[in-house]
Amino acid sequence: MRTIYLLLFLFIPFVSFAQNSDSIWIVNNYTKKEVMIPMRDGIKLFTTIYAPKDKSEKHPILLVRTPYSCAPYGENIFSGFWNSPRKAFFKENYIYIIQDVRGRWMSEGIFEDIRPYIPNKKPGQIDEATDTYDAIDWMVKQVENFNGNVGVFGTSYPGFYATLAAHSNHPALKAVSPQAPVTEWFLGDDFHHNGAFMLADAFAFYSSFGKPRPKPTTVGPTGFNFTNPDDFDFYLKTGAITNFTKLMGDSIAFWKDLMAHPNYDQYWQIRNTRSNVQDINPNIATLIVGGLYDAEDCYGAWNLYKAIETKAKNNNKIVMGPWYHGQWGSNDGSHLGNVQWGSNTSEWYGKNIEVPFFNYYLKNKGSIDQIKEANIFFSGTNEWKQLPEWPLKNIKMQSFLLKDKGVISVGNKSTQLSSYEEYISDPAKPVPYISDNYMMKGTPRRHYREYMDDDQKFTSRRTDVLVYKTPLLTSDLTLAGPIIADLMVAMSGTDADFVVKVIDVYPDNFEYESNKNDYLMSGYQQLVRAEVMRGKYRNSFEKPEAFISNKPTNVKFTLPDVAHTFKKGHHLMIQIQSSWFPLVDRNPQQFLNIYQAKDSDFKKATIRIYNNASTIQLPVLVD
Repeated sequence: MRTIYLLLFLFIPFVSFAQNSDSIWIVNNYTKKEVMIPMRDGIKLFTTIYAPKDKSEKHPILLVRTPYSCAPYGENIFSGFWNSPRKAFFKENYIYIIQDVRGRWMSEGIFEDIRPYIPNKKPGQIDEATDTYDAIDWMVKQVENFNGNVGVFGTSYPGFYATLAAHSNHPALKAVSPQAPVTEWFLGDDFHHNGAFMLADAFAFYSSFGKPRPKPTTVGPTGFNFTNPDDFDFYLKTGAITNFTKLMGDSIAFWKDLMAHPNYDQYWQIRNTRSNVQDINPNIATLIVGGLYDAEDCYGAWNLYKAIETKAKNNNKIVMGPWYHGQWGSNDGSHLGNVQWGSNTSEWYGKNIEVPFFNYYLKNKGSIDQIKEANIFFSGTNEWKQLPEWPLKNIKMQSFLLKDKGVISVGNKSTQLSSYEEYISDPAKPVPYISDNYMMKGTPRRHYREYMDDDQKFTSRRTDVLVYKTPLLTSDLTLAGPIIADLMVAMSGTDADFVVKVIDVYPDNFEYESNKNDYLMSGYQQLVRAEVMRGKYRNSFEKPEAFISNKPTNVKFTLPDVAHTFKKGHHLMIQIQSSWFPLVDRNPQQFLNIYQAKDSDFKKATIRIYNNASTIQLPVLVD
């Protein structure tokens, strides 16, 4: 989410006009028109229509609804679509429409974050589904040379609006693609993971995005002035969340909502977009797209797909590639940080999935036979797999036992608690989530997205991180599905966080034939999946519970799905720690409302993980 906002125009790039063949073609073959579209309650939404000049046939509409602006404003200024793979939609003569959602930028009305969907609406009630319906209904009647078919797509927050568009059930709406969709903001997307507050993203994002907009404007808000260029140092010195609230000020409503709802109460529950997907019309096809290494909304993509599969009756498919947040909409999908994928996966997706999907449903053109139920890229082997379902039927949830001396082996956990590893978790010296420095200037650098597959050697060397590793693998080990951490723990305090990381350790002699980053890949410890669990929510996200000091307690939670092969000659490593800073806010390690904690509330704690009684359950693909 933070990346999307700071790079506002990743999907509708706003650049000055550049003389190249694609830009000249689009400008010569398209017109741009700006209109205000009325909603059923009289509010008007600012909408930009890019329409092909070609009149030889009628064309479909592809709609993006966004809180991130239709910019550039002005009918004589084009957005730089020619710099994006999405220029393919212009070459296909789509009517491309972008709309500022209610209360944002040039649209009228009052903005509400992740405005809840209202099932069984009463007369006069509005939500994002009704706004989408009204917008499409206006387009059907007013847009010239339209063939009657509408598609909607969007990434991140626009992915939320795409999901709600599918709930509109307008008869002209034929295909919807929520991409890295925000599904809810407490369990796994953006601002909370398993109840733990994702501090760095939330503060940097909402200190600008959350500023009130009293009236329509083309001028965006300014962000927080980070006078300290060392990001880690800034967040650590600022201290408790109450201090961030003071910096945020009184005007940002959603920050107040965050602070007022520390648990998974009704406020969050009604904002879970998966709750009512059964209302999606069977005639609307959905294509869920996400990144296996998306730091922001990996959870949303996997779980929206699963919810639609379970509850709805439409044609629903999923694509998960080896991407950071939105990378499938960029020109280069050949690598993420130091890890290479062997091909331009973004280009493959556009040519083989995205354009054919919309062409088939909106233009009655081509075929989607090549788009299978689950189109998943497996890192490690670096290959796309076209699969009949997800999760796969031929996986076995296998328990990998965390044993003495940092060894991992296949086996069932013991009830004996005679052996353990322990570490001191010190909130004053939290475990960082990246190894390089945090100095920032201008656009956020690699660590806000590329930590998702970054080298974990720097944490392996810390005394407050436990490290477990398998012997050298004698055959390939492929994981395809969710990971379950099942830990037996104890602590000297009454609360703690648990970060579990699944890591692929490369051979000591490993190197790429072509290494553009010049990073030494020998013994590289590639992060494959990591997730945090706020311990007090181990039994219920609605009703947190304190730990009893030094009492052995089970903490069990699920990490988002993976698709990765640990190659023969590699090791599988598990790391366990209790801070992940400043990605995640620090736990005071006392049972209290962390949003109201003071600096003096943060205490050291001794954390114990019981060997042989703790397992990581992995989804092993079997023949």
